[in-house]
Amino acid sequence: MKMLSIEEELKNNSYPGRGIIIGKTPDGKKAAAAYFIMGRSENSRNRIFVEDGEGIRTQAFDPSKLTDPSLIIYAPVKVLGNKTIVTNGDQTDTIYEGMDRQLTFEQTLRSREFEPDGPNYTPRISGIMHIENGSYNYAMSILKSSNGNPDGCSRYTFAYENPAAGEGRFIHTYMCDGDPLPSFEGEPKRIGIPDDMEAFAQLLWNSLNEENKVSLFVRYIDIETGSYETKIINKNK
Repeated sequence: MKMLSIEEELKNNSYPGRGIIIGKTPDGKKAAAAYFIMGRSENSRNRIFVEDGEGIRTQAFDPSKLTDPSLIIYAPVKVLGNKTIVTNGDQTDTIYEGMDRQLTFEQTLRSREFEPDGPNYTPRISGIMHIENGSYNYAMSILKSSNGNPDGCSRYTFAYENPAAGEGRFIHTYMCDGDPLPSFEGEPKRIGIPDDMEAFAQLLWNSLNEENKVSLFVRYIDIETGSYETKIINKNK
């Protein structure tokens, strides 16, 4: 698979929706994750990321303007021991609770499907990072309607064992802007991951569509020690 420029992927797409990036730094020492949200409606844009324990959650920037919290207020990131979960919805909790009961990542998502927001039927995208004894692997999942038909749910899981240094995978909810919004297609895109977390966060934020971007989370985890550093950028301040 050709390695793509994440800068170009984002700059050339005004509305990829919500996106997850997972990979490994070029020096091979850190696991990298990023999650961003975008919005077209006032309700979707009225959000910020805030830290919540070892994870994060979304929160209304102006509570008086919040109309429907059901699909926009959730915990995108949670940590369960040596596992870091990143998703675009409340399936974070489903994965956390299921894996805490020894279910696999794929098994936990069997009880979930795409979001009930027809006609878009937004895919649920999820990622899991597993770091143990200096080893690192990750997996990604997408649950989406059957070519826009809500009667069927298509389930895909992509697992990456011993991922190559300096690269990662990028999955997002929508192929592009549209009405209805077309769901992501294919395997997560192969992109480069830099060593510098701060520079990577700025690159991602500056590449997202200025009008539609809302919030960005980036985390680098030391594969040997499990310690991490986090960057959050919110458009609303």
